[in-house]
Amino acid sequence: MDSGEMDYSTPPYDQWDYAQPYEQWDHARHHCPVRRQEGISFTGEPAPPGFTLTSWADADRVLKDWRSFSASINGEVMQPYMGELMLGLDGDEHRRYRNLVAYAFRRSTLERWRGELIEPVIDRLLDIIAPAGRADLVAEVTSRFPVQVICGIVGVPTADHKRFNEWAVKINYGPLYPEEGVAASQAMRDYLEPLVEARRAEPTGDLLSELVHAEIDGARLTDEKIYGFLRLLLPAGAETTYRAFGSCLLALLDRPDAMARVLADRSLVPAAVEETLRWETSVTMVARRAATDTEIGGCPVPAGSSVSIISGSASRDEARWDDPGQWDLDREPQQHMAFGTGPHQCLGMHLARMELEVGINAVLDRLPNLRLDPDAERPVISGYAFRGPLTLPVLFDPS
Repeated sequence: MDSGEMDYSTPPYDQWDYAQPYEQWDHARHHCPVRRQEGISFTGEPAPPGFTLTSWADADRVLKDWRSFSASINGEVMQPYMGELMLGLDGDEHRRYRNLVAYAFRRSTLERWRGELIEPVIDRLLDIIAPAGRADLVAEVTSRFPVQVICGIVGVPTADHKRFNEWAVKINYGPLYPEEGVAASQAMRDYLEPLVEARRAEPTGDLLSELVHAEIDGARLTDEKIYGFLRLLLPAGAETTYRAFGSCLLALLDRPDAMARVLADRSLVPAAVEETLRWETSVTMVARRAATDTEIGGCPVPAGSSVSIISGSASRDEARWDDPGQWDLDREPQQHMAFGTGPHQCLGMHLARMELEVGINAVLDRLPNLRLDPDAERPVISGYAFRGPLTLPVLFDPS
């Protein structure tokens, strides 16, 4: 397909946090929605070609068709940092593994955490900044909130959330910085091992206890699968939600009319959250590998090819949404790609939505007259593989 004159190259790794790829992705959807490039080898052997998908229709089809497009590539890439990984499994094996942990993330199960954990965590964070009248909400609230919640649900002391946040970032970026990623992975396991053994001897009702003792048809999770799941859960539960939290706050702060409506009518908070998830997907890319010779959008795809689904682009596809680059509080809701789709749809999506809705309401309740700090550099949402504002300096009336 004709790619026009756009430069589709990936930005240097040290610029990923500051990248603005939407112009590139928008151009690709119109000119080259299925783009072929040289394959990337993680073994040193010659690699099959790679394909990048930017349209909703192609992304939706590939993520739902696990027989043709395997998730095994996730295990290949992330195994050194996360261990035995549910994200790298397909078919019956994936289904059995997922069923052992899925009940812990059902909406009804999570509801208990709202009053016991989620609301107290956000209130403690806001207690610290409320008297000051100014804060960087990313540094002091959004980056601390989800990791403390996920630590509490798992059964890890919330006082240790900072080290888990550091490990989470290094594990997520393991393929770019392998030495740091491996070290963080081992450090997380060393920390968790005595907790796992303690829950095995004496369950305490937290998620860690449930994972250790979960059983379906006589099968239990092996230790390696438990640690693999925790290495996946803690980074995923922390990093993605905090970025979406910051993006939603910035969307409202940049739009005073929308902010006024949400302040006056809190039933609009779920719509603000859902539109933010569509408009600024925190994790913009999902990987698959072609399990057989196939095609995507009429383009031949040889078996073994890597397929990169740009979920951030798919959620802005003009074929599905009108004016998709705009944040619109009144947009009619449709499924987006923030949580993926198909067999690997994000297990934590109900938790993420609950955290975001509780967090937005708490910030609006506790920080009256909330506004961007006019004397600070204006915040923007940025990032290539992960997106969100890096800072969010605000003023508010002290309380």
